[in-house]
Amino acid sequence: MSDTNNNNEWDSGVSRRSFLYSLGALVLSACGGTAGSADAASSSTKASAKAVSDAQSVTLAQVATGQTAISTSGAFVHPGLLHTQADFDRMAQKVAAQASPWYADWNVLINNSHASLSYKARPAVEIDRGGSGTQNYPQLYNDIAATYACALRWKITGDTAYADKAVQIMNAWSSTLQRLGGDSNVDLAAGIYGYEFANAGEIMRGYAGWASADFAAFQTMMSGIFYPINVDFLNRHNNTDITHYWANWDLCNIASMMAIGVLCDDHSMFDAAVNYFLDGPGNGAIAQAVYYVHPGNLGQWQETGRDQGHNTLGITLGGAICEMAWNQGIDLYGWDNNRFLAGAEYVAKANLVQADGTYLTVPYVTYTNVDVSQTVFSTNSQGTIRPCWALVYNHYVNRRGLAAPWSTQFAQAVQPEGGGGNYGSTSGGYDQLGYGTLTCTRDAATPASAPSGLTAWPAAGQVVLSWWGVANGTSYNVKRAAASGGPYTTIASGIADPLTCTDTPAAGTWYYVVSAQTSSGETANSAEAVAVTTVQLHTDLAFDESSGTTAADATGNGHTGTLNGGVTHVAGKIGNAVSFDGSTGYVSLPDSIVADVSDFTIAAWVNWNGNGGKPWARIFDFGSGTGRYLFLTPKNSSGVMRFAITTNGGHGELGINGNIALPTGQWAHVAVTLSGTSATLYLNGGVIGSASNVVFAPWRVGPTAQNWIGRSQYSADPYFSGSIDEFRIYRGALTADQITALYQGT
Repeated sequence: MSDTNNNNEWDSGVSRRSFLYSLGALVLSACGGTAGSADAASSSTKASAKAVSDAQSVTLAQVATGQTAISTSGAFVHPGLLHTQADFDRMAQKVAAQASPWYADWNVLINNSHASLSYKARPAVEIDRGGSGTQNYPQLYNDIAATYACALRWKITGDTAYADKAVQIMNAWSSTLQRLGGDSNVDLAAGIYGYEFANAGEIMRGYAGWASADFAAFQTMMSGIFYPINVDFLNRHNNTDITHYWANWDLCNIASMMAIGVLCDDHSMFDAAVNYFLDGPGNGAIAQAVYYVHPGNLGQWQETGRDQGHNTLGITLGGAICEMAWNQGIDLYGWDNNRFLAGAEYVAKANLVQADGTYLTVPYVTYTNVDVSQTVFSTNSQGTIRPCWALVYNHYVNRRGLAAPWSTQFAQAVQPEGGGGNYGSTSGGYDQLGYGTLTCTRDAATPASAPSGLTAWPAAGQVVLSWWGVANGTSYNVKRAAASGGPYTTIASGIADPLTCTDTPAAGTWYYVVSAQTSSGETANSAEAVAVTTVQLHTDLAFDESSGTTAADATGNGHTGTLNGGVTHVAGKIGNAVSFDGSTGYVSLPDSIVADVSDFTIAAWVNWNGNGGKPWARIFDFGSGTGRYLFLTPKNSSGVMRFAITTNGGHGELGINGNIALPTGQWAHVAVTLSGTSATLYLNGGVIGSASNVVFAPWRVGPTAQNWIGRSQYSADPYFSGSIDEFRIYRGALTADQITALYQGT
């Protein structure tokens, strides 16, 4: 094990099975390099690769979520990473006017030794992080801090002496550095220092005193030495299980790829970074990084059960990624109902010390990966302060007019932040560039006109509502109607924190809106959210066709099935059925078939041939690959039926093992239900297993494009062999009596 830098990431494992991931341009050849072979326990050096290729527009493939990947083209905005020219104009104006709080942070900057004309660069041929060799990476991160600080001084004052100092440091490195090395911790060096150094170079790219050949040499260094390690790590994760590395390992390498892509005008590199953040299989993808969104939009960060030093670093890196994308016209901040803000608010609330020295509590669900199962919130390093909150607060509150109360409090508590390892009251080493009060603070925008992002999820007869507030909101009102558009009745008021409400209406379909109370009165209502609290048939595939490849959905909801491979029509339990050959046959269902479903029932008649005794065939499996899915198998490796649902692969599955395998050579009725967190597995109308800890509902799995009857997300699992009839999905959990009636055909 190694821990080579305080408050930084570390790798505590050895190589496991290879996991290759290719998303469009996310392959090493995008910049002409070759994949390395560094192992988590290895001390071998990762060699440099060839320079960046010519910029090109690419169209990336549709991913397993069914969404079309982001593809950019045309000219990048320059400067266009953490700061744009408009940002520098604002900083210069505020500093010249000695305006608060900008000027206070300016004074912190100019008093930092890294921002001095007397600073001396210390370039090296090789930078090592981890392993048994000399740990000289502080030379690199100190010089990056100096480059960034001097670049800021030039952009804000126009003093070219500081521009020349920044160029001098970058030229020294681009003419000297040949490789990054060490053990697997080199991946952190390439990621963290890669995105930071690229940002410094992006600021300076327009300076007339930086010769074009020298700028090109800097680009070559970034694309040929840093980028190949970034992309190799995201592709292979050093041949470990995909859940082994914590989120920050992915995030820093995503940030570096994104920054180098803009610096080098390489769309394929930039697009690959964006799409990995949106849909990648690793823990740095936003759906895995913000592991679980609790009521009130509190997003449990992936490292919450580990320690708060790493948890806060996740916000630093995630925020940098979102800001760099934003400045190129892509809104990662708002993705999936502001999922990043949910994570930031959770981490801020958990780490902001109160006046009495205590911390507020936050909800927590168990997190499990290949190495650990963490059942409680970790108080280790609680209260860690990093200079990341100004960026979060200013985007959501002062750009968007939303409420972000905990990020706001943190930003105001720690300003003015320093940089270059000298953060005043803050900590965090050189994992971030700092000076957020100076660089990110914006004048307040007009608050949003109404609450937004309202969600309403049925759970065990109740409806759980969450929403995003407005920047000037003091409390919130929840209203319900029996018809879309109202009239609405206020069912709760005075809600301040967290922004959630649990309603217990009668069975039916209900429509909800939320308004805010402000100092000037009540806002407009939010957009409407609907919740169904009665059992409704969602999908009904009778499979009564006698030919063709289409299976009609009798509900009229358009959830048509498509027969693929070795599937034929045969006599069924009721009318006809479909028969699967156990080799290539399966039925596919529309994308995101259960992405808007909370409580559910899935039932079918099944005549299983036994798959030759092989386990893990699927009756159904809805997912987006081996990371996010829900399935029912007639027999697992323990010889019993199993239902499971996960948002973190096989290690994170929650579900039920029945007490028996599905019988073979006969028609049997199977059903699985979820009500709140209680799941029940039925065979022929009787309960064969249950669990009370299933906190994942189908909507938490997210968008899916691999929704299959008779086929598994795992390619090594056998295709189902036998027949299936009367496949049904219901919104809501049928009762035991209703399951019995369904089995008996009454």
